[in-house]
Amino acid sequence: MRVAVTGAFGFVGGAVCRAAADAGWTVYAFGRRTWDITVGPLPDPPDVDAVVHCAGSVTDWAPRAQQWAANVDGTRNVLSSFPSARFVHVSTASVYDPHRPTVLATEDQAPIGHYRDGYGASKAAAERLVLARQNAVILRPHAVYGPGDRTLLPRVLGAVRGRSLIAVGDGTQRISLTSVANLADACLLAAAGDVPGVFNVADADPVPLAGALRDVLIMRGIPARVRFIPLAVALPLAWLAEMTHHRTPPHLTRYAVRHLAHERTLDITAARTMLGYDPRPTSFRGAENW
Repeated sequence: MRVAVTGAFGFVGGAVCRAAADAGWTVYAFGRRTWDITVGPLPDPPDVDAVVHCAGSVTDWAPRAQQWAANVDGTRNVLSSFPSARFVHVSTASVYDPHRPTVLATEDQAPIGHYRDGYGASKAAAERLVLARQNAVILRPHAVYGPGDRTLLPRVLGAVRGRSLIAVGDGTQRISLTSVANLADACLLAAAGDVPGVFNVADADPVPLAGALRDVLIMRGIPARVRFIPLAVALPLAWLAEMTHHRTPPHLTRYAVRHLAHERTLDITAARTMLGYDPRPTSFRGAENW
């Protein structure tokens, strides 16, 4: 099996490359230094059986034009570079409606018509490009975590103030998390298969947000308690954080606050039955080394 991986030196792309190499596949790894997907198609692409497209903007804080260039123009250029290969696109659960709880969402509930943030809008637009391609798969993970995470875990740990980790809601809201190992497994299953379509990808079962945050703190050895505040209180705090951060993203944004204040769970039945996806449960074992 010959596979090209974009974003190969990032968190998810790196995990996919390692998993593919362990499976005995021939891997063509493309990072920003070897191919800036926002500039144009790859001049001399290798002959591959599949492409796993992991590259793109993964933050809600980047300027809208930058998100669009990475997520939409970049996806278009990758599609053009490999017109006949099976295409696996790593999207996001952020394409689901951010204005209401996501309760065991099924794949047909997204994309929606309007997004308040540029990240969700750009990822939805990228999905529409991929859906026009035959022999393509879209994977929608939520809250990817694991070794090498430079987005989710730093944001969680950055919300620690003294001996408190500030979170939104009441802690009982359930959340689907996706370990990077489970996501890499899904990518390989999708690349090697012949079933097209859109599939949610998450750990075996959702977990309560409060329990997940406590487990992270314990595994990292941080002596802090999780304290929850109402959405009405968190939103102005997030707005203030955004106004005082100009060069670096704040740990608390209005997008993140709205997203985590409600249940965010995914139905992964389709991936289980059609891709043979068999995910492991959520676990933060080893998090002290992440």
